[in-house]
Amino acid sequence: MNDQWNSIVNQVIVEPTGQGRLNGLSYMVKDVYAVRGNTNGAGNPCWLQTHGPEAEHAETLNLLLQQGARLTGMTHTDELMFSLNGENVHYGTPVNPRAPDRIPGGSSSGSAVAVAAGLTDFSLGTDTGGSVRVPSSYCGIYGMRPSHGLVSAKGVIPLAPSFDTVGWMARDLETLCRVGEVLLPQTDSGTGFSRVLIGEDAWELADTESKEALTPYLKLLCGMAASHETVRIAPQGLPEWMTMFRTIQGYEIWQEHGAWIEREQPTFGPDTAGRFSWASTVERADQEKAAKRRVEVCKHMADLLRTDTVLVIPTTTGAAPKLGLGGPLIEERRVKTMRLTCISGLSGLPQLTIPAAEVLGCPVGISIIAGPGQDQRLLEWATSFLSAVHSEVKG
Repeated sequence: MNDQWNSIVNQVIVEPTGQGRLNGLSYMVKDVYAVRGNTNGAGNPCWLQTHGPEAEHAETLNLLLQQGARLTGMTHTDELMFSLNGENVHYGTPVNPRAPDRIPGGSSSGSAVAVAAGLTDFSLGTDTGGSVRVPSSYCGIYGMRPSHGLVSAKGVIPLAPSFDTVGWMARDLETLCRVGEVLLPQTDSGTGFSRVLIGEDAWELADTESKEALTPYLKLLCGMAASHETVRIAPQGLPEWMTMFRTIQGYEIWQEHGAWIEREQPTFGPDTAGRFSWASTVERADQEKAAKRRVEVCKHMADLLRTDTVLVIPTTTGAAPKLGLGGPLIEERRVKTMRLTCISGLSGLPQLTIPAAEVLGCPVGISIIAGPGQDQRLLEWATSFLSAVHSEVKG
């Protein structure tokens, strides 16, 4: 077996229950999705030991199985999904097929690696603070974080419920869209977008090499709309938005998992332990204050994007960091990345990341964010964009 098989917790097999849009496709799921008869580990041995087998499949699994997809594996995750790196002190680090000396990104690390390595056609992850978008960018694949609440999270271990989303990844946009047709509510998706916004404050966070590598792709995206302009996304500043996100997330995480942590005293890796320790200190008054301000952010973004506009930003600040970086350096990178991922996280908006370029031989992604509920339109518009790009290249 090649090194990428270390992305899989076990090769649990569930055959399709019907025929449909996903006939002949295989998929894997992050080790937080309920599979009947299987016990989830959520990236931590103590969680595995203190929980039992699931009685039913997660709701999303049933939808995929009914449409002809075959479940072939359960994939590794960072401990309790509370990281963006993909390095797990208990189970190791799934090998990034596109950059073996660099992290795969997390917390949906195994799901991204399994897709990038060709072990499965698509995979499910979860995205709370960037856990589908970041590993998709680092591993050079397509990733979709849907509008918050649009895809059922029933049967999925929560992290911070007001941010948690079911996301999915694939090597090609056609497969990503087919999965979206199954998981997303079927609505009239409209005819695309007439305006592209370039998020100046987001692009300022990207390193020089990534900005240069992504600029040609950005120009092509702008050419797909009737107009484009540069804007400052966050009136209060993206660092302030990230702090707002982190405060709400930390409070919710401790509400979900604090009792279990205090009762079971699990062993966490140093970085994860530090984050849970901090989460335990977030006061309800601070969470409530941040939640009120979040309402303003949601209104601001909905007004900015409406139904006819997309926002284009770099998915991450650059290529994946080297393995074993640790300490202040990796934490600094995580904080800067969260200033990007909190944009759609706070506002509950759909975000598609596209493998658009390489820096020093490593993939970097570009992201398109649409207005609330514009998920299908976003996927269809991206498909038409890529078709136009391919035609231009062939021409």
